[in-house]
Amino acid sequence: METSYLHSFLLVVEMGSMAEAARRLNITAAAVAQQIRILEREFDAPLLARAGRTVQPTPAGHRLAQSAPLLLRELANAKTHVNHEGADGELVIGTINTALHSLLPDILAGFVKKCPQTKVFLRSATTRELYQAVQQGELDAAVCLHPSFALAKTFDWALLREEPLVLLVPHQLAHLDPHTLLRTQPLIRYDRSLGGGQMVERYLRAAQIAPQERFELSSLVAIAMMVERGLGVSLVPDTALNLPDGQGVVRLALPEESQSRRFGVMWLRSSARLPLIHRLVECARTVVRQRGGPRAAARAATRTP
Repeated sequence: METSYLHSFLLVVEMGSMAEAARRLNITAAAVAQQIRILEREFDAPLLARAGRTVQPTPAGHRLAQSAPLLLRELANAKTHVNHEGADGELVIGTINTALHSLLPDILAGFVKKCPQTKVFLRSATTRELYQAVQQGELDAAVCLHPSFALAKTFDWALLREEPLVLLVPHQLAHLDPHTLLRTQPLIRYDRSLGGGQMVERYLRAAQIAPQERFELSSLVAIAMMVERGLGVSLVPDTALNLPDGQGVVRLALPEESQSRRFGVMWLRSSARLPLIHRLVECARTVVRQRGGPRAAARAATRTP
C-alpha cells in the first residue's frame, strides 16, 4: 500500500473536497480520485460518499480516518528502525502551555545543537490529552505534568521539577502574612479544572480560608500580570515561568505545607525514537539544573533512561 494514498485520503476527509485536497497536494483531482479507488479496492469497502458539493467518509472511511494516523506513525517508526537513523529523523513533542512559555524554548535550543538534523514538531494540549496522544503513538514524548493517575507500565517518566504552591502578591504587600492576604485581598484563582487549580482548592479548604474571588483563569502568565497591576493575589504552583519577581510581583512561601505538582517528560518505552528522546531528556535536565528553583530535580527521574 502506498502511504501517500493514505495521506491523500486523510486530506480529502479533512477538506471535504477532492479538488481542494488535490490543490494542496499539487496533483490533479483525477489523480486523487484514482488513489481513493485503489484504497477502496485494498480495503474492500467504499471510503467516501458524495454529500451535496462535498465528500464525506462512509462508516468504513470513518474507521480508516481514525486508524490511519497511527498506522502512518508506526510505518515511520519502522523506517527509523530499518535505517538506523538514531539522532536524525523527526521528533513529535507534546507540551503544556506552561512549559511552552518557560523551560521548553531553552530545552529545544540545547536539543537542536545536539541533533541539528532532527525535525521537531510541537503540539500543545492538556496533560491528559498528551498522555493519550503518547499512548496512541501520535507523539514521541510529552513535556508536561505527571497525570493524576499511575502511568501504564508501557510508559517511562523523567521527573524534572516538583512545584509546591506559592502566593503571588504585589510587592507593596510582600511584608504581610500569606494567610492574612488570602483572607483579605481579592483572589485571582487558578482554573479549578486544572490539576494545579485543584491543589489550590484543597489547600484553601485545609487552611479553612474562604477567599474573596475576583477572577478565575488558566493562564499563569496572565495571572502574574494581573497581580502586578494590583488586581489581587493568587495562589499558584511555583512554576519555571519568568515572572516579574522583584519588580511588581513577589512569590511568598506558604506557612503550611502544600502538595507539589510534578513536572517532567513522559514517553513510551517501546518508542523507535528512544535515542532522540533520551537526548531531549538530557537537555531538559541541563536546563532545570541551570535554572534551579523549587526542588529542581537533579535527582531527576523516577525511571531514568
